[in-house]
Amino acid sequence: MKPKSHATLSDVIPVILVLTVHPQERDQEAQREEEMRALLDTGGRSVQNVLRQHLQRPHAATYIGSGKIKELAEMATACGAQEVAFDVSLSPSQQRNLEEEVGFKVIDYDELIIDIFARNARTHQATLAVDLARMEYTKTRLKRLWSHLDRQSFSGSLGGTSGGLTGTGEKQIEMDRRLVRKRILTLKRELDEISERTDRKVQKRTNCFNICLVGYTNAGKSTLMNALTRAGVLAEDRLFATLDTRSHRLFLEGVGRSVDVVLSDTVGFIRNLPPTLIASFHATLAEVREADLLLHVIDAASPVMSEQVASVEEVLTQIGAAEVPRLNVFNKIDRPHSRTLLGSFRKHCSPSVAISAITGDGLDQLRTGLEAAVLARVRTLKLRVPVADGAIAAFIRRNTAVLSERWDETHGELTITADDNLAAQLREHPAIEFV
Repeated sequence: MKPKSHATLSDVIPVILVLTVHPQERDQEAQREEEMRALLDTGGRSVQNVLRQHLQRPHAATYIGSGKIKELAEMATACGAQEVAFDVSLSPSQQRNLEEEVGFKVIDYDELIIDIFARNARTHQATLAVDLARMEYTKTRLKRLWSHLDRQSFSGSLGGTSGGLTGTGEKQIEMDRRLVRKRILTLKRELDEISERTDRKVQKRTNCFNICLVGYTNAGKSTLMNALTRAGVLAEDRLFATLDTRSHRLFLEGVGRSVDVVLSDTVGFIRNLPPTLIASFHATLAEVREADLLLHVIDAASPVMSEQVASVEEVLTQIGAAEVPRLNVFNKIDRPHSRTLLGSFRKHCSPSVAISAITGDGLDQLRTGLEAAVLARVRTLKLRVPVADGAIAAFIRRNTAVLSERWDETHGELTITADDNLAAQLREHPAIEFV
């Protein structure tokens, strides 16, 4: 039985949600359902009903058992659903077999997340990253695609690639595989170029302390950034409102002009973030890997705070940022939360601070912690520079604060503040003498 076609992506698509929680994780089922409903809503879908199965291990061919498949088909028909959404990743064969058995389009967790990212991509870099993730996901599912996507929609999924897309069959699928592989190589090349430019840009920052906000999606990172910098970035109560890294200067009174502090907001993480998305957003996450300090923003009001923290830690490890120093920020203390649980978490997640980005509670303590982290990396240096070389003094004034200066006929003695990067650059200049 062929899957029934669904409405256009601009419409709200009625779906059946399939929850497949392990028997030992039944206590997480309510939170899993709430998160999946939020994801589906963000992805333009409306949950009509929920099918639950507590699985010790998935069935190799269809993930869920035959009895549940029959129940699922009847439920989808009765509710007028147009899609079936699973809360787990499915293999290409499982997805194809389920669609043949149920008679409806089946989307798995990875496809849903990629679709949400595609809807929220705004910049060229984010669009390229999502396209790459979609192509990596698509390349093993071409047989399934031909069963319910027309020529125009599939051509669009290849980024406008044309040629060799008429007809079906094994020969045609092989042609499409070559097109997909070619598109993947093109996207990777473009993203590698962006990654190299981004890495150079971050590494060239002199006398600059880079702070990066990380955390589970909807933990309040953008709201916190607005509270600290008045940047006016988009801060919505929905999942993955932020995909692109946005950076703004952060003024800390205790630091003053001694060093530039840059605060960056990044894409939120989530449980089992598809590996294709992590890989494709590698360039976007350069700020995280190169940061001097990570602010791990944690939703203190979440009943699954532990699982969310673990998910973020896992992604940080995957992108090579596990060793970056961090300050844990427990946000949303203005909402109902367990003080006992929060206290326990703060003991195990040191250093930490508890705040509300909405009300401002705890922000002074957070700023104090940030000032201490920045000042720990700044040194006071005394330099002698020749009067005849005005470019050196101009460079120093442009890149740092001059605390004092004294000039004679041949040289000037400057007392400045500098981080390790700026100090290294100054030491390499043959005309500069350190006092």
